[in-house]
Amino acid sequence: MKPSSRSRSEPLPLVLTPGEPAGVGPDLLVALAQEGFAQPLIAIADPEMLAARATVLGLALEILPPDPLPSPPGALRVLPVALAAPAEAGRLDARNAAYVLETLRVAVAGCMEGRFAGMVTGPVHKGIINDAGVPFSGHTELLAEATGTPRVVMMLATPGLRVALATTHLPLAEVPAHITRQSLEETLVILHTALVERFGVAEPRILVAGLNPHAGEGGHMGREEIEIITPCLERLRARGMLLEGPLPADTLFTPKHLAHADAVLAMYHDQGLPVLKYAGFGQAVNITLGLPIVRTSVDHGTALDLAGKGGAHTGSLRFAIDTARGMQA
Repeated sequence: MKPSSRSRSEPLPLVLTPGEPAGVGPDLLVALAQEGFAQPLIAIADPEMLAARATVLGLALEILPPDPLPSPPGALRVLPVALAAPAEAGRLDARNAAYVLETLRVAVAGCMEGRFAGMVTGPVHKGIINDAGVPFSGHTELLAEATGTPRVVMMLATPGLRVALATTHLPLAEVPAHITRQSLEETLVILHTALVERFGVAEPRILVAGLNPHAGEGGHMGREEIEIITPCLERLRARGMLLEGPLPADTLFTPKHLAHADAVLAMYHDQGLPVLKYAGFGQAVNITLGLPIVRTSVDHGTALDLAGKGGAHTGSLRFAIDTARGMQA
């Protein structure tokens, strides 16, 4: 797979990591492969595990070499990474935590080297990776470290709504201390830049939520809006950014406010993502902004109870693949 031997007109392949081998990630790849891929996609996974899951699901699957070519229906191109222990659908095994992390490292390395157009990740199980003795808080943080990126922004999107986060996987009690003028400014600049460069929005309009109920109620319910959020927004407006806020989160997600917005910045994970997932669960994508590579992911977890039973839906994975293709600079 040498870039120099290929025509510039040929698209680079996207790579897909199926995530937790006991979850629905392998099911989704097997199901999606039944239709074939018009553009080149390569799975980074254990080929025997994928073949075994296809058998459990009663689906035919041909494993092809990881060439940067389209795949016919019923086939999947695989770059092999071996499991540490056999994977059983629905049953976690900490021995395979290293396998999950290695698939991600291989994907990142290939993207950084220019061999892949971007990476699409399946759901991982944070708990079992930590149980294996590896501190792990999520894809977003791992990818930032792996690419040497000092700050990244987590954004979920569904048709008609994009929600980015000022903080990601933190206990609620720790959120206020992590919202500073500097961090908020850096986050908004990354979000604004990505909307322009990756999504083609010429003049992004961003709605910014307050941290406290009623956006602090003039300081009676907290002063973060007065002391941190408002001064930050004023500085960035002076630089030409179109920012509205801080707005009360309980009324921000209404048609009146969203009608002309390109994105929302929520202050913490469960302030913004429940709304987005309610609006578009199964048709949403998780995007890491600020990286030097393209990375998207499904919007759901490992769904251990569905693994190997044929009940997993491929809608989010399809949307993640389509979004990654559209984000290529």
